[in-house]
Amino acid sequence: MNVMPRASQWSELIRPDRVHGSLYTDPAIFEAELQNIWYRTWVYVGHETEVPNANDYVVKSIGPQSVIMTRDEQGRINLLLNRCSHRGNQVCSYDRGNARSFTCPFHSWTFANDGRLVGYAFPDGYEGQDKADLALGRVTRVESYRGFVFGSFAADGPTLKEHLGGAAETIDRLVRTSPEGEVEITAGFLKHRVKANWKFILENECDGYHPAFVHTSIFGVADSMIGKLYGGASSALTRDYGGGHTEIDLRPEFRKRDQPMSWFGTSEERLPDYTARMKAAYGDTTARQIMIDGTPHVMIFPNLFIAEIQMFVIQPLGVDDSVQHVTALQFKGAPDLNRRLRQQTMGSVGPAGFLLADDSEMYERCHRGVLARNPEWIFLGRGEKRERRDELGFTVGHVTDEVPSRGIWRHYRKLMEPA
Repeated sequence: MNVMPRASQWSELIRPDRVHGSLYTDPAIFEAELQNIWYRTWVYVGHETEVPNANDYVVKSIGPQSVIMTRDEQGRINLLLNRCSHRGNQVCSYDRGNARSFTCPFHSWTFANDGRLVGYAFPDGYEGQDKADLALGRVTRVESYRGFVFGSFAADGPTLKEHLGGAAETIDRLVRTSPEGEVEITAGFLKHRVKANWKFILENECDGYHPAFVHTSIFGVADSMIGKLYGGASSALTRDYGGGHTEIDLRPEFRKRDQPMSWFGTSEERLPDYTARMKAAYGDTTARQIMIDGTPHVMIFPNLFIAEIQMFVIQPLGVDDSVQHVTALQFKGAPDLNRRLRQQTMGSVGPAGFLLADDSEMYERCHRGVLARNPEWIFLGRGEKRERRDELGFTVGHVTDEVPSRGIWRHYRKLMEPA
């Protein structure tokens, strides 16, 4: 396919139980995704704890675009495009730091960390020019939920809370893992780049069908009882929250175990400080339930994946080029838990880790395979006949069912079709 599909063609490419392979490989479709998804919907950018002090900054992205997230002297969070308004050079060359201003290395134009143009070299050539017209570009709307900062280039549309919908509860559930009710993103990021379309990653994050096969190496070493969590007899669920947000809900299995911290492969006795702080913060009964349930396994469309102990951010660079940024979750007031989270993250997704290496191999194999012309379709029908509604009205299925993928593609089609 060499041209963008007509409005009527989206229904031909996206069917209830299958999608056409060209959706992963067509450069024209990728460009349309940038316009209709990445540059129109709410996209996760960063966390407030990454810029804790006045004048802190960190370089992030929305799709392929480089974005500088700053905290200015008034304490406000800004999302600025990393592009000089003069000749387009990137004004920020470092991943993070503390600076009141950014100076473009090309012609020495200087911008405040709230985006204002404050000066240029040899100003006598700019008589009468209004500096306000030459500020850095900004992400149009910026909102934060529980410290998670999202941006949207659209001037209007749903609020962030409306965008998150029922999936907001999973973030609420996440922060309750902290005795102080806050997540801290302070461990630093690893970057994993794959030659594959970003949607293979998006779908895989809440695919409960593959772990028992793809990840046997790491889970065999970790003795995590993966077969029970993701096996045919598991009581765990997949969930479609709508809006492209999906979840693997492992709580039914953890509740059957009825052992605090089993979700993390440990026990209260091994984390005495954390356990004491949780009980002091929430009371014995509530703290015990939080520590049994564990953290969520949720994919916030289109790019934020919270995976129990880790957080992944998907960045598409091209139709066949994607980066996953991954960090260990850290919880305020939980030093002993945080230490184990960092260690386990390095063991699973670090340079010598198996987990993301396994997945990355699958992404690239899928992308190479889908280039074949026969069969043309990706089949996503597992569990379609046994979907049901949970008590809140969300679609759920067995942990191995493809409820999440079908939900993602329904939302994708809605975004891609003209209003």
